[in-house]
Amino acid sequence: MTMEPGTVPARPNRTAWQRIKKWFLARPGAARLVVILLLFIAWEIAARFFVDKIFLSPPSVVFTSLDTVFETNGVPRALEISASEILVAFLMSVAIGLIVGLSVGLNRFSHRSFMPIILLLYGTPQITILPLFILYFGIGPASKIAFGVSHGIFPIIVTIVAGVQNIKPILITSAKSMGASRWHIFRWVIFPHMIPSFFAGMRLGMTGVLLGVLLAELYVSTAGIGYFTSLFTQSFNPTKLLGLISVLAAMAIGLNEIVRRAELHYSRWRMN
Repeated sequence: MTMEPGTVPARPNRTAWQRIKKWFLARPGAARLVVILLLFIAWEIAARFFVDKIFLSPPSVVFTSLDTVFETNGVPRALEISASEILVAFLMSVAIGLIVGLSVGLNRFSHRSFMPIILLLYGTPQITILPLFILYFGIGPASKIAFGVSHGIFPIIVTIVAGVQNIKPILITSAKSMGASRWHIFRWVIFPHMIPSFFAGMRLGMTGVLLGVLLAELYVSTAGIGYFTSLFTQSFNPTKLLGLISVLAAMAIGLNEIVRRAELHYSRWRMN
């Protein structure tokens, strides 16, 4: 079939799938909600028809039974304890990681001397040295906070060092030549350029802190979320166990959202 000169070929009609894909690409939030909804549907079906209810409860039962979790003796206090330990450990991880990361990243001698040691410690399974934390700090909150910090500082240090190393030396040299002080160099040159890696490290560090605190509570605590997680597991109570985990997930999402909003606030200059 030949076309007459000057005619424009008709555009092929988009399929329904292509239109749906384009709609979701323009609305990533809706795409995330759909994925979460599909996961909950798969969980509901698996829990009701394929998995023994002793081991897995459907989400409809878990979320409608959250009040029983909070009514369990000791759980509200455990949530307060774990939340305070996670928050303190996270703030300490950020402070220590920022100081060490800048010290190692901005000094060539420190980078060559200490970076291999930091990477070695980062790759060491921290659970193997948990008895040392118990020996040094006891079985109270101090050991859990310290163990959380040991999980949180290394991602922050590594990402800050990577961010600082990517700063062009000409920027720092130019700032020094114009009489900028160390604080001005950090505030207007170093900090803005390390924002993406710094906040990426904070998110990784937050996950590490959460893991470290819960691991310590699982092994040595008589209070906290980790203790009740172990208790509900041993008593074959998946409804309360998954309810407690959902509360923990909500805490993690809340912390992540705080970090994300802080990142957006301090990186507004990149969007201008």
